[in-house]
Amino acid sequence: MARMRYEQLSKDEVKKAPKLTRNFINRIFHYLNPYRSQYLLSLFLVVVSAILSVIPTLLTGEMIDKGIIGGNFKLLLVFAGASFFLLIVSSLVTVLSSYLSAYIGQHVSKDMSEEMYGHLQQMSHQFFTSNKQGEIQSRMMQDISGVESVITQTFTTLMSNIMTLAVAFVAMMGKDIRLAIIALVIVPLMIIPMKKAGQARWDLTMQARKEADKTQQLLNESLSVSGQLLTKLFVREENEMREYQTLNTNLVNLNIRERVAGRGFRGLMQVITNMGPLILYVVGGYLMIYRQSSLTIGDITVMVTLLGRLIFPIDSLMNVQVDLVRSTALFNRIFEYLDMKPEIISVPNAVKRKTLKGDLEFEQVHFQYSKEKAVLHDLSFHVEPGSSLALVGPSGAGKSTITNLIPRLFDVTSGQIKIDGTNIKDYDLASLRLNIGVVTQETYLFNGTIRENLLIANPEATDDDLILALEKANLTNFLKNLPEGLDTIVGNRGMKLSGGEKQRVSIARVILKQPAILIFDEATSSLDSLSEEEIQKEIVPLMDSCTTIMVAHRLSTVRHAEQIIVLEEGSIQQQGTHEELIKQPGLYQRLYQTQMGKDKRI
Repeated sequence: MARMRYEQLSKDEVKKAPKLTRNFINRIFHYLNPYRSQYLLSLFLVVVSAILSVIPTLLTGEMIDKGIIGGNFKLLLVFAGASFFLLIVSSLVTVLSSYLSAYIGQHVSKDMSEEMYGHLQQMSHQFFTSNKQGEIQSRMMQDISGVESVITQTFTTLMSNIMTLAVAFVAMMGKDIRLAIIALVIVPLMIIPMKKAGQARWDLTMQARKEADKTQQLLNESLSVSGQLLTKLFVREENEMREYQTLNTNLVNLNIRERVAGRGFRGLMQVITNMGPLILYVVGGYLMIYRQSSLTIGDITVMVTLLGRLIFPIDSLMNVQVDLVRSTALFNRIFEYLDMKPEIISVPNAVKRKTLKGDLEFEQVHFQYSKEKAVLHDLSFHVEPGSSLALVGPSGAGKSTITNLIPRLFDVTSGQIKIDGTNIKDYDLASLRLNIGVVTQETYLFNGTIRENLLIANPEATDDDLILALEKANLTNFLKNLPEGLDTIVGNRGMKLSGGEKQRVSIARVILKQPAILIFDEATSSLDSLSEEEIQKEIVPLMDSCTTIMVAHRLSTVRHAEQIIVLEEGSIQQQGTHEELIKQPGLYQRLYQTQMGKDKRI
């Protein structure tokens, strides 16, 4: 007998089940349209396979009646050979149908994943900071992979079950209408008790698993070094023992009930499985003996065999709600992301400029991540092309927010930011960002070679360009000591390099980009003082060739800036040069006095 399924929707699944509107269904089938011919052929093969799989069963009846009982061995061989041939053809048709289903499923999954990936690439930085990385990857990988399973299994299996049920029932009707109707009534009566018994056993199994988890947690906590120390210090030995005994007793009782339910379930399956054929044999025999029916022994044998073929399709169709809800939930989760509109896009007829001068101006900029709290208040300042600006202040003052606004990782709530006299919202987004280079505190390198990580900034750069950029970042000796040179693998997130080496590679990458505006956002805060000093020597020459924005907690990092802005709670508190600000009472002077004893370079 086919393996039975005992599934039900959770309350959460029922609550979140999407509504099957016409638009929703059309949207799903939109992905199947490019593969319409393959899908129709697959469905046709499902029908052919269902018909072919029933014919050998019908021939079995002929083998019994005309071959064995009729005493015609030649006819018996013909029917047996035909059955064998049809089984081979049926198997080949099934394989071809499976191939088509897999082809469609894989290509639809590929199309959806590419659409999703392209869409996610257009989403704003805020989308990725507001949503969990695991959730995004789950939608991208697991949900879309689930779609392939829906197409290759759920839809195909549904059609296969319907056709198998229809063909088998028609075949039974052709033998005897009365037995066919009885069989159709018997199957649900066989399945329902088994499903209820199976669900009861499953519930007991889940309860036992939860109780086992509680016991395991108690053991992990109470028998660990720290747990034992706490138990002894608070004299909790007896309490822990009582709790363990209670959990252990509950677990033993549940395991016993589950074992008994399992034995009872298998016994019930055996009884019910044999009940259906017995009923058909009794009714068929009664019709043959007392009603002079035209039924033969072969016919009754065929009916009993077809009865077995009805069980799995009907069982599967009784779970169709579970399958459909879970399948549509996958599509719904994917559509939720695809329906999210990118918050930051280029305006129509956006300004495209290959190079910018780097004249930067903030005009009464106000920004807030959410409605509850503003991060920047009425911020205005101007940075001349080729000059340098440093942003200092306590954590949460808004320094990194300012640097994120310049390349439009976020958009201002009000006010405007201008570069070369043009509102940055009027620039083509790619054109704007190609003119801005950023070196962050957490240097991110892809798990590839040094060459591959540098070419991200300029794919057309030659090896000579790469080496020159590395020289400017003071990585000449480092590169010479690498056996594979530019083809050296840096490891996941650059783990094979030191912190200073990663930062230098990051600086070399920015040098290749040749930006009009260069941003250092806490680029040296994670390094020791010596490494920071070395990297600062490499930064200073870069400041002469472009507009530079520096963010730092250490005043030693920003002392060479031509202009320093002191921020506190999103507002400008002070503005001037290092020499001017250390003489003025205020936050900068306090920071200077605090750090002066720790850093002799200030």
